[in-house]
Amino acid sequence: MVTDTPHAHTAAPARTRRCDVAVIGGSAAGLAGALQLARQRRSVIVVDDGTPRNAPADHMHGYLGRESTPPAELRAIGRGEVRSYGGEVLSGRVVDVSREGDLFRVELSGGSALLARRVLVASGLTDVLPEIDGLRERWGRSVIHCPFCHGWEVRDQRVVQIVTDPLNLHATALMRHLTDRLSVVLHEGVDAHDTAVQALEASGVPVHAAAVERVTDADGALRIELEGGAHLAADAVLVGARFQARVEALGGLGLGATPHPSGWGDVLTADATGRTAVEGVFAAGNVVDPAVQVLHAAANGSMVGAQIAFSLAHEDLAAGSRPSGVEAEWDDRYGEGQIWSGNPNGTLVAEVSMLAPGRALDVGAGEGADALWLAENGWQVTASDVSSRALDRIRQEARRRGLDIRTWHVDANSVHPYAGETFDLVSLQYGSFTRTPDGRGVRSLLEAVAPGGTLLVVSHDTAWARDAGDSAEHTRMFDPDAYVGVTEIAAALAADGGWRIEVHEKRPRPAGAASGDHVEDVVLRAVRLGG
Repeated sequence: MVTDTPHAHTAAPARTRRCDVAVIGGSAAGLAGALQLARQRRSVIVVDDGTPRNAPADHMHGYLGRESTPPAELRAIGRGEVRSYGGEVLSGRVVDVSREGDLFRVELSGGSALLARRVLVASGLTDVLPEIDGLRERWGRSVIHCPFCHGWEVRDQRVVQIVTDPLNLHATALMRHLTDRLSVVLHEGVDAHDTAVQALEASGVPVHAAAVERVTDADGALRIELEGGAHLAADAVLVGARFQARVEALGGLGLGATPHPSGWGDVLTADATGRTAVEGVFAAGNVVDPAVQVLHAAANGSMVGAQIAFSLAHEDLAAGSRPSGVEAEWDDRYGEGQIWSGNPNGTLVAEVSMLAPGRALDVGAGEGADALWLAENGWQVTASDVSSRALDRIRQEARRRGLDIRTWHVDANSVHPYAGETFDLVSLQYGSFTRTPDGRGVRSLLEAVAPGGTLLVVSHDTAWARDAGDSAEHTRMFDPDAYVGVTEIAAALAADGGWRIEVHEKRPRPAGAASGDHVEDVVLRAVRLGG
């Protein structure tokens, strides 16, 4: 049984990862785009700094099927859906994006980076409120900006609209319909003789031409204090906000914000398909359109994600290839010299030494230290991996040692990755294969074990990654929730019913194996019944 024990960890060293698409921003637009791409079997990494535009709001509205859902809950659901198809969501911040050959280099807080074929910018925008004391701390709750987002919640209540620009008046008619207790304050820059203002007064809406000094609380309500000493009582304040697109990290590409036609702020310009002025960089959501609500932002992100999928597919077709984003990342990892010690995993040695040699499958063999040790100890070994470079090294080293090892270049999530063969030992040592909703990879893993055979899974203990909390200032470069873990393999064994679980526990890593990421392993050993 796995038990929780205290553990410590140090910050992992900076590293560079490769993916098909890097998504900047993990709210509705970014997650919807990532979901589309993950379902197209593209490797997708979302980087989210945890500061969505609607963070101050308790609930979101107008989202069919998700009405009144808290924004954080929608993001959690979206993250789970993206991860269920193998997409990753990293907590961190993008600090710069630049070209690196045919790829984009996405620099992250903490010094790590992503190399991506495409970039989806869904970073949103920042609302800039008028310089009136008391607005910011009430923003998204008793201070609102959109009758569609929050008008129903303040219906029939006392609402004071603070107008700083004639454009603010476009929302006034909507609010007047929601409550007959509306007052309008012309804070600055609005002519009291404006036709729209006169129409309001004629309809019975009080209009005050005075600067607002502050918004505060008094007698269980809001108190809007005006220049000259007058004040108004209100249950809510409606105010227009300027906006700034969050595109500071795109300077390395020469991309920046451009004025919005309304004159009320800046946006990132993109065409109807989400394409920006830089080929390969797409944008979706509020960063391109400040007026869209969460539902529309998600729809836009989904559409732009599809456009990115098309662009990648056509590029691959022209090149005559069907590259796997996962394969490219692992090939890249194994492409800069040997990264293994040459020694087998100590837990494998301890758990397998008592078994009689037979046919063994090493899943996710990497550069092959475990496969080589098994072969040297009498096992007939098949080593499988998604990286052709890793398998090349296994073959080279096996030849050098005079060993006969069969290698399979295969993705653990493909259909029948092990060709229907069964083995006396199936070993998954720190294997990394992504989740799928149908659990195909786990099912194939279990089916590869012969009756009477042993399944041995050794995995990093990732509890520290979940317990450490999110930090935008140091990007965690691995998303454990996107990958199949020991817990769900154990659950699949229990659901199958044809297994005897002999070991399922957390252990300190073998001597000399500690890394900057973790100091404990989770070990699962089970025997298929019927042998």
